[in-house]
Parts: sequence; C-alpha cells; structure tokens
Amino acid sequence: MKAPTNYYSILGLPRDASPDEIRAAYRELARRFHPDTSNESDSSDQFIRIQKAFEVLADPVQRQAFDAQLPAEIDANPIRITSLFSRGHLQRIAEAQIFYAFYRFSAREDIVDNYLPPLNVCLLIDCSTSMQGIAMDTLKSTAISLVRQLRPEDIISVVTFADHAQVIVPTNINQEPAKIEASIRMLRTGGGTEIFKGLEKAVKEVKRYRSNKRINHIILITDGRTYGDEKLCIELANEAGEIGIGISGLGIGTKWNDAFLDQLVSRTGGSSIYVAQPKDIDHYLKEKFSGLNSSFADNLQLAFKSDELVELRSAFRLQPNTAKLDVSTQPIRLGTIPRQGCLEIMLEFQVQPLPEHLKHVNLLDGRLYLDIPGKADPRVSVRMECTRTASDSPDPLPPPQAIVQSLSQVTLYQIQERAREDLANGNVNEATRKLQYLATHLIAQGHRDLARTVLGEAVHIQQKSSFSEEGDKRIKYGTRALLLTANSD
Repeated sequence: MKAPTNYYSILGLPRDASPDEIRAAYRELARRFHPDTSNESDSSDQFIRIQKAFEVLADPVQRQAFDAQLPAEIDANPIRITSLFSRGHLQRIAEAQIFYAFYRFSAREDIVDNYLPPLNVCLLIDCSTSMQGIAMDTLKSTAISLVRQLRPEDIISVVTFADHAQVIVPTNINQEPAKIEASIRMLRTGGGTEIFKGLEKAVKEVKRYRSNKRINHIILITDGRTYGDEKLCIELANEAGEIGIGISGLGIGTKWNDAFLDQLVSRTGGSSIYVAQPKDIDHYLKEKFSGLNSSFADNLQLAFKSDELVELRSAFRLQPNTAKLDVSTQPIRLGTIPRQGCLEIMLEFQVQPLPEHLKHVNLLDGRLYLDIPGKADPRVSVRMECTRTASDSPDPLPPPQAIVQSLSQVTLYQIQERAREDLANGNVNEATRKLQYLATHLIAQGHRDLARTVLGEAVHIQQKSSFSEEGDKRIKYGTRALLLTANSD
C-alpha cells in the first residue's frame, strides 16, 4: 500500500504544529511559489500541493483523519540536539545581564549512512586581470580535479565574471566531464571586478535544478573588490537564502572586501575563507567541496520569538566552519550539519532587569527548519525552546566547561572587532590598547605567531591610523579560526 502524502513535510512542519504555525507556513510558501510571481520552474505544481496541504491541516476534522493514516516512524527525529546554558536560572538584579546558550546538532547515528545527497554546485570565478598567473592556473587545475571526482548524479556549473559575466558551463543533467574540463582550460583573465553580474547568472544556473533533495550551493572565488553593486549582491543573496541556495566565498590575497563577503555569505548560512597565497587555492577549494559532499542536512534556519525583556545580541557558528551569524533578520541561517561531526552554535542574549512578579523568562521559543536531501520528505522541522526561571539568588554552579571554552575564544574575536570599530571612529589609542590586550591573551594561550601579528598591527595603526590589508585579514580570520579549536576535544 502506498504511503500517504506527508502534508506536514510539504509545509515544512512537524506533527505537533499549532494552527498559527500552519497558517504562517502556508502564507510564506504560497507567496514564494505563487505561479504569477514565482520564478521556480515547478511553481504551479508546488502551489497546488501547498494549497492541498493547508486545506487538510487547517481543518481539525480532516487533520485528525490524516494523522491516523500516518505511519509511526514519520515522527522520528533524524537529528540529535544537545544544549548547554551558562546558568541554570536568571537572577533578579538591577542591571541587564548576559546569558549564553550553546547548541550542538548532529545526525542520528542509525540513519546517517542512508543519506548521500547529490550536489548542485556553481563555481563563480573572478576572471579579472589581477587573477592572472598562478592564481588562475591553480584554480583551473583544482576545478578540473574536482570535476573528475563528481558522481553521475551531481551537477556542476561554471560562471565567470570581470567587466561582464559569462556562463562557461551551463547547468545540465548527464554532463560530459571532458567538455567541462575543456571549457575550464579555456578560461582567460582580463578586465575589472563586478560581482553582481556573475552572481546573478550563478543563482539562475543553480535555480534551474534547485531542489531540497540536492545540496544547492555557489562557491564565489575572488581576489578583488566589487564597486557600486554591493547592495544588489546582498539583495540577491537574501533571495538565494530564501530558496535554500547557499553561498560561500574564497577571498584570495589581501585586496578583497572581507566585510562585504562576510555579509554576503551570512545571508545564506555560508562561510568565507581567507586564502593568503594563490598556491593555497587547491587546499581550500577541495576542502569546501569535501564539506558539501559530506553534508547530511542543509539549509538550517532558526525562527523564534523571545520575551520583550530579551534580545539576541549575537550568534556564532563554531563548527563545522566558523562564522559570525547574521541576527538582524529572521530566520537566522545556521548552515549545514555534516554526516560526521556536528554543527555547533552559541547564542548571546541580553536580559533586562527582571520585575519581582516574573517567575519565568522565555529566551527562545521557536523552530529549527532544515532539509535532509536523502529523505523521501526532505523538509524537517524541530521545536526549540529555552526558558529559565527567575530567582533572587545567584546560581551557585559554574558555567559548563564547553561554554567557558567557547566564550573565551569568541571574546578574542570580539576584541579585534571592537578595535576595528574604535579605529573607524578615529579612536586610535583605544584601538591600540585593545590589540595589546588581545596579544597578551593570545600569548597566554600559546598562539604566539598570531600575537606577533596583532602587536605588529598595533604599531602600524599608531603610525598610519589604519590596519594593513594583510594584518587586518590575518587577525580577523586567525581569531575566528580559534573558535574551531574551542570544543575540539
């Protein structure tokens, strides 16, 4: 007997979804897939399925009858979530207080081997004049090596950009590796750097076969700054993130805009990587492909609400790659759960003074949404909650060691961020003081090479009132890399 269509999966909801959650999910999906406005190739079919799912689940009688048909295993949660909190309860004090929540997401061991999703990846390559020489030679040889490793079910496309953009390898099923390799060998450099034109074509290529049964991703490789189209790029990244297309960036050398690239990739849950030398392109690009190949769950998004006294101030991804997450809008895009290992995040909340009558504080009440491409019904939703009691007494227990370790490394990253803000505001002496403080702590932890770079930049900003291009990136990405080691044990 054929299993019933899972209407919960169509709306990306669990079995215990509330009527409000059902209505909200329907409105969002109906807006995205309405045939009059959607660019999706299968929007009409998707829209019909969404309407049918809502019709059944919004009616209590139909929903009860539908639930009775579903097999018991449809409720099985395919991921494991563990959490740690900085305190067991919140204390009533006269000033605002900070609260940390640490979450680890991993694949369930008994089902992880059942899922090996195909790829739908676009290489978006900067072919401006500055990429000529060893950078382009290394990039071409690495790309060809990766093409040879693709499985028959994988899809790859290649888009180049300089003053104009060009689709070198279009997205297609049953691609011929020899033709792809020949196209890559023919890449030539010349012109300036205009990322938006290339990104627009890359998103279009990935969208042609975009599916939540695939890992849909764009890898942007550049060594320069784009000028005048940054806002358009960010808007396009927002659109890509909404339909489950991730973007990651490899910045080569020192001339590219790390603040822009970080903002771009964070809108999709992706990551940016500092490639100091062109010869290192091979290592980092292969590492990125390996990460995509080893994905278990993709397109993780956290949507939640908090009490009025609570504000989410920042969020960091600690594993499998480090990034400061964008918390300015919801849902927060977290990234990918690997088949082996885990996804770890740390959330920093600020809680305003608690009134006497308040007994409980709701820091987080929401849902985690994710795609598991190997499942018959890829869309999964899991409830996430964090509520603490309020007390007049302090918590007698120390914070868990995992939070202490992570926080110590996050703090180092935040110090260099604040030094950069001081410098932007013209406060050279305060920026210098923070860098010297940072160097002292790096030396204490045994990171002497990075400490020397920090001290060198402290001298540089005293003399020039600015970071050097190389030192700026080495400090930013060096302190960020420390987050990976915080919980490696």
